[in-house]
Amino acid sequence: MQVPLEISYHNIDKSQAADEVIRAHVADLEEIYDRITSCRVRVDRRADNDNHSIPPVVRIELGIPGYNNVVVAHEPDHLQRKFQTPDLSNAIHEAFRIAERRLQDIKEIRKSNGRVQAEGGEERFFGQVAEIYPLQDYGYLLNKDGSLLYFHRNSILSGSFDYLVRGTEVYYVEEDGDTGPLAKKMWVKENGH
Repeated sequence: MQVPLEISYHNIDKSQAADEVIRAHVADLEEIYDRITSCRVRVDRRADNDNHSIPPVVRIELGIPGYNNVVVAHEPDHLQRKFQTPDLSNAIHEAFRIAERRLQDIKEIRKSNGRVQAEGGEERFFGQVAEIYPLQDYGYLLNKDGSLLYFHRNSILSGSFDYLVRGTEVYYVEEDGDTGPLAKKMWVKENGH
């Protein structure tokens, strides 16, 4: 990396053990994708309750030449759905798991077509189906930031809405709609890629 790793903590005590785990994960990211120029990791406890069951948010921002910064973050409820008792360790590992997948997808996109833009110059991102409501013709993606992003049946440009299930991997183009961001175009990731 050209810029040294930055690790910051907000509303949570700094942890040497967490720093070591983060540094090890960043080394793994550099092995996956050697063109990373910068990495910022922010550990943030946005909310807390009496039994400390709300996990912190780990936000990772990666600088990659020729690409908008790759940002990985997830809301505490993502961890609470995935883990029985989520903690800082789970938050760190999950954020870096998502970052690793995003970097692998960027590598695939660059290798397959030499660019990360869809037709029309729109930037394409990788996500996966988080919720699907087939009778109502809509669903939600887990987007590049770890948040939920609305999509409609008509957004699917390749693949079939009827075969989407939770966890289906997709590429999408995001735009601002009347009620917030949404997936304007979607392509179902083929198993061979």
